[in-house]
Amino acid sequence: MSNALTDLIVNFQELVAQVPDPVQPLIVALAGAVPFIEGEGSASIGIIGGIHPVVAAVAGIVGNFLCVAVVVLIGSRVRSAVTTRRGGGTAETSPRREKFQRAFTRYGVPGVSLLGPLLLPTQFTAVMLSGAGVSTRRVLLWQGVAIVMWTTLFTLILTGVLRFAGA
Repeated sequence: MSNALTDLIVNFQELVAQVPDPVQPLIVALAGAVPFIEGEGSASIGIIGGIHPVVAAVAGIVGNFLCVAVVVLIGSRVRSAVTTRRGGGTAETSPRREKFQRAFTRYGVPGVSLLGPLLLPTQFTAVMLSGAGVSTRRVLLWQGVAIVMWTTLFTLILTGVLRFAGA
């Protein structure tokens, strides 16, 4: 590993070490709620910062899932209000929505949930699934599976890389 990368990791670990131990996972969880960082990014940040990989992964998963749950619950209520007001009508479709609809038709809720993080944050995918009329319970189940899967995968890869590199 290069000296610059080693120095960056050491500096980040020192910064995390200045925060009280019980607060460190909370910071990782908050980072997990941020789109594009999500569970896998926040767990990676925590691990590089010196937090135990399991603690970092669980914190990242919890932060990401709680944010997705809030977004889905709000989105579901908004969808209900809009469709009730319109008498069940649908909104005009944009090219992005059409692309989502094609993927949704082809892969279903499990496929869109599991593959979605490759293209979009889970929060965005969850809102689109909710907007497509998928039940809140089903969206949360598959988004939860995806968040756990991707965060665990990144945690295992990063932990292996750091151990191999001797960091």
